Amino acid sequence: MVETATSAPSTTGVASKENTRFLASDLCAYLDSYLEPEQVSEVYKAYLFGAEAHDGQTRLSGEPYIYHPLAVAKTMAEMRMDHKSIIAAILHDVMEDTHISKERIIEEFGEDVAELVDGVSKLTHLKFRSKVEAQAENFRKMMLAITRDLRVILVKLADRLHNMRTLGVMRPDKRRRIARETLEIYAPIAQRLGMNAIRRELEQLGFAAMYPNRFKVVQEAVNKARGNRKEVMQKIETAIFNRMEEAGIEARIIGREKNLYSIYRKMKQKRLSFTEVFDVFAVRIVVSDVDTCYRALGVVHNLYKPVPGRFKDYIAIPKANGYQSLHTVLFGPHGIPIEIQVRTEEMDRVAESGIAAHWLYKAGDSHSATAQARAREWLKGVLEIQQSAGNSIEFLENVKVDLFPEEVYIFTPKGEIMELPKGATAVDFAYAVHSDVGNTCVAVKIDRRLAPLSTHLFSGQTVEIITAPGARPNPAWLSFVVTGKARTSIRHYLKNLREDEAVSLGRRLLDKALVAYGLSLEQVAQERIDALVEELKLPGLDTLLMDIGLGNRMAALVARRLSGRDEEGAAVEAAPERPLAVKGTEGMVLSFARCCYPIPGDPIVGVMSTGRGLVVHRETCRNVSEFRDKPDKWIPVEWSPEPGVEYAAAIRVQTANQRGVLANLATVIADMGSNIENVSFDERDGATTTITFTLSTSSRRHLANMMRRMRRLPEVMKIQRARG
Repeated sequence: MVETATSAPSTTGVASKENTRFLASDLCAYLDSYLEPEQVSEVYKAYLFGAEAHDGQTRLSGEPYIYHPLAVAKTMAEMRMDHKSIIAAILHDVMEDTHISKERIIEEFGEDVAELVDGVSKLTHLKFRSKVEAQAENFRKMMLAITRDLRVILVKLADRLHNMRTLGVMRPDKRRRIARETLEIYAPIAQRLGMNAIRRELEQLGFAAMYPNRFKVVQEAVNKARGNRKEVMQKIETAIFNRMEEAGIEARIIGREKNLYSIYRKMKQKRLSFTEVFDVFAVRIVVSDVDTCYRALGVVHNLYKPVPGRFKDYIAIPKANGYQSLHTVLFGPHGIPIEIQVRTEEMDRVAESGIAAHWLYKAGDSHSATAQARAREWLKGVLEIQQSAGNSIEFLENVKVDLFPEEVYIFTPKGEIMELPKGATAVDFAYAVHSDVGNTCVAVKIDRRLAPLSTHLFSGQTVEIITAPGARPNPAWLSFVVTGKARTSIRHYLKNLREDEAVSLGRRLLDKALVAYGLSLEQVAQERIDALVEELKLPGLDTLLMDIGLGNRMAALVARRLSGRDEEGAAVEAAPERPLAVKGTEGMVLSFARCCYPIPGDPIVGVMSTGRGLVVHRETCRNVSEFRDKPDKWIPVEWSPEPGVEYAAAIRVQTANQRGVLANLATVIADMGSNIENVSFDERDGATTTITFTLSTSSRRHLANMMRRMRRLPEVMKIQRARG
């Protein structure tokens, strides 16, 4: 027998539910249906405790404050959560808004409840430089609390849900701020944890508060179009009803309507008109078991033709939040697209409740256990991001990336499935496998073929990462990775690497400056070093050396202090100063200026740049002129006898405007063992073209030989090195 029901969610949210006041007696009566009597008594004790703690406090609406914790507890009870979660919901604000301490809660209700309450409490007692930083730190603390106990987020979501239902009393600016936070953070978290019922309501209420005019326009358009849809929807449901009955399949068939925020977001993202978005009919078919899901799918595919490429099997490959269902899109009557979801009763429950289903049905429910396991896997990744992130704002931005996944499913060489967000690259995959794999990856094979590390991945591909022990992350990866874990891991590694290199360069610069006093760093008394470090209020010598290497302190002044000759008028016999030898392998704290492209053989000079370290220019570079009157910024440098890398050089070639000129020049460059890093066409007229190449070269002689070979080409009119 097929049971039919058409449901349309309220377009005004569920604020109307708050009109009838919910009392402690109502809560206890509700809890009696699934909790033990002694557990209900414990909840009532928590209510009396909370009411006394909040006595005299009111909300902006004027009602006693205790009605808010009661409403949060009601939402938790509707999810049929355990009694400790209900108690934490009632007490979630007592540590923040009253004199009650964590120790008192432990004494009255135990360690578990106190940890839950502490996890939900806000950081209003800490001082932050900005509201953005405060919100980011608050979010970071909440996410860390969730990793210890998933129930924290359930209380937090229930708290946010009631705040959104009663948002009308707030000032417009505060309403918009809270609504934005809800749409950007809390609704995506609910979705990530599979709690679609709460996610839909948060989106609906957030949309109404954030964009009241747009909400009203979309709402009116939906109401206007709904009347015409009812008849068509009934025909579709009846057709599916009859086919299911003929096939002997028992099912619930539910006509669904998109919520207003989903319609608005789709219109905005895909630049569609309202009719293009709303002209999609959605039907959910709920059956008894997995086998019947696939049978029901076959029935609807026989009834209406499926749209190619729009079938997704989330039963075989569940989403990250444990969601399972079969999705397909059909060509309905008159060409109307119909979205179909086919799932079991258990899958439907998990789809609505997500991780909350774990507490709702503990016994023999593998689906909800899977949902919680996947949630924990995601939260484990969040914890890794937190440990590597530089600050709370960076952490928040990286986690927000992970809160909006449109998944792609990738296979490892061993056949395991890994899920990544849409747009993920091979580097994202490497970091998803393990941070060490990401840090040392040098190449990738996609479906057994070598591909660039920046290649975007698509569902069904098999990806194999090739690593090398000495490899390290490339800063350029930050321009294309999309996952928070990859971005944070790369930044963390490069930051530590840069600090180590800055210490090494700082030591060399300080030793070089101490030569003027006939000393080296090893010869300076440890007491003198300790005294200077303490005077500058630095953690240690390495921090001082790092500051020198990054250009934040002058090596000459530090050397003067360490020599003991910084008293005014103290005479110093300067020893002859040797230039600092550079190879190019010193790392990120030594760079070669892109304005003049110095290469071995060029006379060079080093300029200390605050925060960047040592920047090497050619002596003839125009940009060095601004440092002529700042001798303290100059560092005498020379090329090491054995340069360690290839260097970039720029040449400008004026050619006759003929077909094949670029190919001929590129052939000469390749024959000379060089690579083209960049090419640009700066000037054009009818007869000539000026081409600027950025090339890799090992020395000035190598570049001169290359230019000599180019000059022999008949179409080359003029060639010279580009100068800063």
